[in-house]
Amino acid sequence: MSKEATPVRVLVVDDQRLIRDGIASLLSLRPGITVVGTAVDGREAVAKVLELRPDIVLMDVRMPGMDGVEAVAVLCREAPECRAVMLTTFDDEEYVVQALRAGACGYLLKDLPADELAHAVRLAHAGVTQLDASVTRHLAACLPSPVSGAGPAVALSPREIDILRLVAQGRTNREIATQLYLSEGTVKNHISRILGRLALRDRTQAALRARDLGLL
Repeated sequence: MSKEATPVRVLVVDDQRLIRDGIASLLSLRPGITVVGTAVDGREAVAKVLELRPDIVLMDVRMPGMDGVEAVAVLCREAPECRAVMLTTFDDEEYVVQALRAGACGYLLKDLPADELAHAVRLAHAGVTQLDASVTRHLAACLPSPVSGAGPAVALSPREIDILRLVAQGRTNREIATQLYLSEGTVKNHISRILGRLALRDRTQAALRARDLGLL
């Protein structure tokens, strides 16, 4: 069975039962998603991930005992194939930065519609990092500034600017390749050069830099 045809396996982690069960129920109704379990805190989340091997963990941030940030750090070491997306009511800059540094591949707020959450789960499984708009504003101030005098047109080629813009729009390598009539390998190489030239760590920082440079 192809990856596209295989349901995305999701674990929902939240210390509030009503929210936890509600998210799990909503996602279970969406095509292409299977909720394999729930957990009440970070410690149980780690145990459930090692037992159930989900593709995606939707992780609350503030929980008693082991919180979401601590759990993500553990999962990055013990289950690196599982991608953790923070799903919380808190858009505090400190939480955002800590979560992404711990290894979270996204940071979303709980007020987004169910269909958008399901879409976010599928994109996370495809390797696309996603940040809530308010989170993006917090992180923009945390990124290193471009080299003085080196605007995007100087630092990057026109093709690389196009690719950076599409990365910031949340497009996958395959989608970028299709839109620009390139191979996925060529897109991957371009993205590697973009990260190197702008001294960025990953696609998340690239997306934020694109916004900061006014490419969106």
